[in-house]
Amino acid sequence: MSSLLAVPNVSEGSDEERLAELGEAFGRGVTVLDRHVDADHGRAVFTLAAGAPGLLTEALVAGAETALELVDMGGYAGAHPAIGALDVCPVVWLHPGDREAARTEAVAVAAQIGGIGVPVFLYGELASGPSRTERSYFRNGGLKELWLRMESGELRPDFGPRLPHPRGGATLVTARPPLAAFNLELDSGELEVARAVAAALREAGGGPPGVRAIGLLLGSGRAQVSTNVHDPLAVPLAEVVERVRALAAPLGARPLEAELVGLVPAAALVGYPDDVPIRGFDPGRQVIERRLATPG
Repeated sequence: MSSLLAVPNVSEGSDEERLAELGEAFGRGVTVLDRHVDADHGRAVFTLAAGAPGLLTEALVAGAETALELVDMGGYAGAHPAIGALDVCPVVWLHPGDREAARTEAVAVAAQIGGIGVPVFLYGELASGPSRTERSYFRNGGLKELWLRMESGELRPDFGPRLPHPRGGATLVTARPPLAAFNLELDSGELEVARAVAAALREAGGGPPGVRAIGLLLGSGRAQVSTNVHDPLAVPLAEVVERVRALAAPLGARPLEAELVGLVPAAALVGYPDDVPIRGFDPGRQVIERRLATPG
């Protein structure tokens, strides 16, 4: 029997009552391993685990329906790019032998979310063409630009209606192995510093393979380099820290503190430096192998 995870990202990061309802919906029949909430990003990330095929689909569709009821993208003001109430919905395999099961489950999820009136775009390795592999392809310009592209017929969803949902926007779905969502805060309040570091850190700017990065300014006044490391075994987080350190130094900045969003494989943390602490890090809760050993 395959063992799959899912990591739905919802565009709500502050209303605890809504977040509790979303957590209850996503937890139907599966285990909620983690919930990470970020008011600055305007985002909550849930990590779900299920053993039997089909259970994740039921939970994710229930969560999508609840997000549609509770989250109105017309008022979205988060710093993180987003185009949907349920913005991103990856199904995750932990072992290569579960890859096909994850792909099958992800397509089933996409079809059912499309069936409740939300257009769904497949990205990553499920993308229908090379241009559609990156989330940024759909998010550039935000939901307003997505409306225009879909109205013109330039962009057609893989499932669901031909236009965004009036409240819920659209959803991005894929199947993938575990990645690391890893944020680094700088001792700088300059957004342009974070953006410059992010531009050089990401793979497209000459950085390590599989690294995606954006620069943001947090409500605390700190600049943040927000990253997704697609293969944290090949590119451990220690390497990301050292790259950011080297890129920020000529700009008069340095990384002060880090943050993990959700869970990471143990190997991602090998050699991690002591001088850039991960805020609130709990290995029993945030290391995949240890968390799955104590799922309650």
